[in-house]
Amino acid sequence: MNWITGFHAVEEALAAGRPLDRILVAKGRHGERVEEVVRLAKSRGVPVRFEDRGQVDRATGTREHQGVAALAAAKPAVELEDLLAAKGDGGLLVLLDGIEDPHNLGAIVRTSLAAGAQGVVIPERRAAGLSPAVARSAAGALEHTKVARVPNLVRALMDLKEQGVWVYGFEAAASKSYTELDYSAGCALVLGGEGRGLHRLVREACDQLAHIPLRGPISSLNVSVAAGVVLYEVVRQRSLRLDKPVVPDHSQRSG
Repeated sequence: MNWITGFHAVEEALAAGRPLDRILVAKGRHGERVEEVVRLAKSRGVPVRFEDRGQVDRATGTREHQGVAALAAAKPAVELEDLLAAKGDGGLLVLLDGIEDPHNLGAIVRTSLAAGAQGVVIPERRAAGLSPAVARSAAGALEHTKVARVPNLVRALMDLKEQGVWVYGFEAAASKSYTELDYSAGCALVLGGEGRGLHRLVREACDQLAHIPLRGPISSLNVSVAAGVVLYEVVRQRSLRLDKPVVPDHSQRSG
């Protein structure tokens, strides 16, 4: 069982029909959002309990719950094959190489969903899992996003390439700008962990590498911000080409 905390996350879990055991609301919380949670819960047959805030803190293991929490079965990860089946010719996947901060993972999940990605792929080890903190940071987007956990990220990249997906990695040392890549065909965007970037084998498995130009004194962007920048470059390019399909020329593709 897993706690979903915060108004956005609980509302989206209810709206998505996710099986919930019960909902806790901290005594003293009032207003339209509480009333909406109670209304949705009743319509789904989910019991609501009003508890002292300290009891909600202890039950969820956090004080960052906004006074509302739902107990649910842990969200299962999907298989990589499920994402491949759903990607289509112009698919878009996001692969994360060792993102350990649950807030970054949650933010990337939310932005990926907003940008139209078919799913997110994360490694089983040395990475944040689908925790309540991730659900809270995703603000409900985790309920609508397919997340695949894979034992070997490099192997997953090779599988994607065999399926005709172009794999683009992003790191500061790359010579190309992210705007120079062609995102018109199905592609996977690979972003590295906080502070370390892409692991060597992951980097070598990418078809092309690119960086996000920085004009100020800082040397890097937060990975969730970088993900948003790149994802919306994909959206921009594809929106310009809706009426003019283009077959990309990737002469530099790796083996």
